[in-house]
Amino acid sequence: MSEQTGAEKGIDQDPTRGQEKRQKAPSRPSLARRFFIALSAIAAVAAIAVLLCSSLIYQSVTVDDAGRMLESECRVVCASLRGDDTDVMRLTAFDSGDVRVTLVGTDGTVLYDNQNSVASMPNHADRPEIAEALADGTGSAERDSETSGYVSVYRAIRLANGNVLRLAVDRDGAAAAVRHDLLLVCAVVLVIIAVCWAASRLVADRLVSPILAIDPAEPDAAVTYVEIEPLVERISEQVEELRGADLMRREFTSNVTHELKTPLSSISGASELIRDGIARPEDVPEFAGRIYDEAHHMTELVNDILTLSKLDESERSGDASLLGAPEPVNLLHVAREVATRLAPVAEKTGVSITAAGEACVVQGYPRLLDELVYNLCDNAIRYNHEGGWVDVSVSLEDECPLLVVADSGSGIPAEQQAKVFERFYRGEQSRSRETGGTGLGLAIVKHAATLHGAALTLDSEPGHGTTVCVRFPGQ
Repeated sequence: MSEQTGAEKGIDQDPTRGQEKRQKAPSRPSLARRFFIALSAIAAVAAIAVLLCSSLIYQSVTVDDAGRMLESECRVVCASLRGDDTDVMRLTAFDSGDVRVTLVGTDGTVLYDNQNSVASMPNHADRPEIAEALADGTGSAERDSETSGYVSVYRAIRLANGNVLRLAVDRDGAAAAVRHDLLLVCAVVLVIIAVCWAASRLVADRLVSPILAIDPAEPDAAVTYVEIEPLVERISEQVEELRGADLMRREFTSNVTHELKTPLSSISGASELIRDGIARPEDVPEFAGRIYDEAHHMTELVNDILTLSKLDESERSGDASLLGAPEPVNLLHVAREVATRLAPVAEKTGVSITAAGEACVVQGYPRLLDELVYNLCDNAIRYNHEGGWVDVSVSLEDECPLLVVADSGSGIPAEQQAKVFERFYRGEQSRSRETGGTGLGLAIVKHAATLHGAALTLDSEPGHGTTVCVRFPGQ
């Protein structure tokens, strides 16, 4: 009883199975990690872009400021010099700080340098800023210093006696503030990354918690975001599909069991009578015939079940290749072949069967189309009366192939017409199994028509026969 309840609910009774699946599933990045990576990447790119731009701008401004500062200091120092032999002494007493002060003679000889020995310094006549100052009165340059080995900013002014006063500052020193800011920005980036990690965890938890709260059995009860409504609706549809499929499977299994139980009981009973010698010799052929008929019925049932199984699998997977390759099929030729095969059966019950019409080609599966026509005709013969008729016609209507199977049988009550294409459905008058059949014929007809894109209609009235129309799409 518990197993049936579990099947009805569609619940996996083995709790370890889901755990095994989760353990075997490949690890994927969590939503929080994805948020963290995205936010951190954006923050890092933004910080680096700002740093680069600000560094370039700040460094340019810093170097320009250094040049203007040197030029201003040059003029201040020049104002304190007299242009005579006392200039070296005055420069020696000058507190220059980090600024390099150099006095160069008119011939390029270095007369004074506050950071290097003049004896070891080469002639500076070829220095760009010196040459420019000797020629124009002032000079400037930004270049590698041959003496200090650093990139320096130079400003030079020619004095009244022709000598040149030059001031220089290390450009790297001017940009030291930029490097300090770089460390500060790096620290800020690290703080931003930490904040992004915390924010991503918080946002991910808030986003995911309503989704995790969705109950697959009742998904509509947990909708909190408009954005996930399509997902919830799809889950609801799949849940209903699974429930419907499970119900159909259980009903199908129950019906198959019932259908097989009756012929098996008959075969078992007849064979037991023969085995135990209870049956009279003259009755043995009758019992053997009963065994044969029931075995034949079981074979038909198994064949119909296999056909339905293929049709179900084809519809579920969307792969029609399970049924073979489609090809052009002459529908009139199929109808005439079926009528010829069923003529002896119809004759035994006093029913006539005819097939006529015009040649119509349908692109489809020959065996399946044959079963469609056969089951419609077989059903029309079974539920007919002596002296009745079955008429099969094929025509082209509005460029669409049309198959019509009409009979003079007992007809179908209106309340049963919607159910006749269900599996194992039989009308009240046929529940005694006197008419035979597997109860799957019209279900196969419905699936075969759907697979070929055909429209299936039924028109019937008790006591006035039944007409079934199958309209195929235009080729």
